[in-house]
Amino acid sequence: MTRLTEITPGALIATSSFELTTTTVVVSSASPGGCLLIDPGVTVAELTGLAAELAERGLTPSAAWSTHPHWDHVLWSAELGTAPRYATPAAVTVAETERDGILDEVQRAAPGHDLSLAGRLRPLDGPAISWDGPEARLIVHNGHAPGHGAVFFPGSGVLVAGDMCSDVEIPLLDTDAADPLGDYRTGLERLGSLPGVRRVVPGHGHAGDAAEFRRRLAADSAYLGAVSAGKPYGDPRLGDGPEWMRVAHEEQVRYFRP
Repeated sequence: MTRLTEITPGALIATSSFELTTTTVVVSSASPGGCLLIDPGVTVAELTGLAAELAERGLTPSAAWSTHPHWDHVLWSAELGTAPRYATPAAVTVAETERDGILDEVQRAAPGHDLSLAGRLRPLDGPAISWDGPEARLIVHNGHAPGHGAVFFPGSGVLVAGDMCSDVEIPLLDTDAADPLGDYRTGLERLGSLPGVRRVVPGHGHAGDAAEFRRRLAADSAYLGAVSAGKPYGDPRLGDGPEWMRVAHEEQVRYFRP
């Protein structure tokens, strides 16, 4: 994992060696030394390094948030402390009912974690995360995963988008849902309607500015439109991406094929 980098005052990110997974830290302005930790990951060594760097900076998580219930977004280490770890109620339900599968994925892809801590989340049903720092507004939808909860900080204009708005990943639909395309488009619409987004942080990839946020929204919409209509679409993310993403793309093409 890269060391934490400040993308705007009070907001820092680090990028994992695993699929460019992004960890976000937002510093509390009301409680010195407190911070909100979003999607910490991914390997055991990276979480250990994250805990050490937070300690170096005099920071301790006072709350944590998982944007959605996929295994690489529900990890934790005892070294990060005992802060409450929140997610939307729908995401918590998935994390509980699909716990065995989540743990299997952790052991396969990032072995060595304390499995008793993985996926242990508290439901938070409200418009914002309850913590002692800047307003952390929730944008909840079912695109990509049930109960996907992006976090928008209106004071700084930072949007932590979860697994959407990526420069390295195509839109990945939850094809087990009743309306995966509608769910994803709803998610994009809710993100796109936010006023004052100045920085976007995807779950995988690189942070971007306001113009890049708009470009990614357009690229994701274009991809969805082409795939759902059965038209070819040469998304550059497919050309540069790993084999598993090309496989996922082909599965999505087959899903919409008459």
